[in-house]
Amino acid sequence: MSGYAIISLGGKQYRVHEGERLLVDRLKVDEGKTLEPRVLLLGGNGTPDLAPSATVTARVVGHELGEKIRIGKYKKRTGYKRHNGHRSRLTRIEIESIGGKAAKSAAKPKAETAAPAELKTEAAPAEVATGVDVSAMTIAEIGEAAAGWSKAEVEAALAAEQSGKARKGAIAALESALEEKS
Repeated sequence: MSGYAIISLGGKQYRVHEGERLLVDRLKVDEGKTLEPRVLLLGGNGTPDLAPSATVTARVVGHELGEKIRIGKYKKRTGYKRHNGHRSRLTRIEIESIGGKAAKSAAKPKAETAAPAELKTEAAPAEVATGVDVSAMTIAEIGEAAAGWSKAEVEAALAAEQSGKARKGAIAALESALEEKS
């Protein structure tokens, strides 16, 4: 995937591209090892993805010391002079890859069992109406998918969400989609 990503490392955010090298605060990772920082945003191919499921892989190139920073204190007419210096401990990393959707758990094939018919028909109202389990979807996925659902499907999904986890963001997304359908 081409484009850029915004990652979080050591409490700071960095905009990175594939192949880019950058200096970050010292990491507790050995040289030559790889790490996967938290991805906050993916962009560059149309609209940015605020809830990415992709990963960014970075390799630690080496640990370095930053430039020397000189600090001087002086008070006039007293003879007071103090000098101090500081070199930050830094880690140089190289971004190896951006993208590659995170491996989601493989969907297990449903095995048919000799269960009574009344147990097979019981499902959440949203699952019956849309064919999708709304409780397993993220709030961003619900907002995107609701645009393609009919009014009855959105109402069923809203009822299922209110009876289930009752996530405020999901309920708000479904209510706004319902208003658009009206």
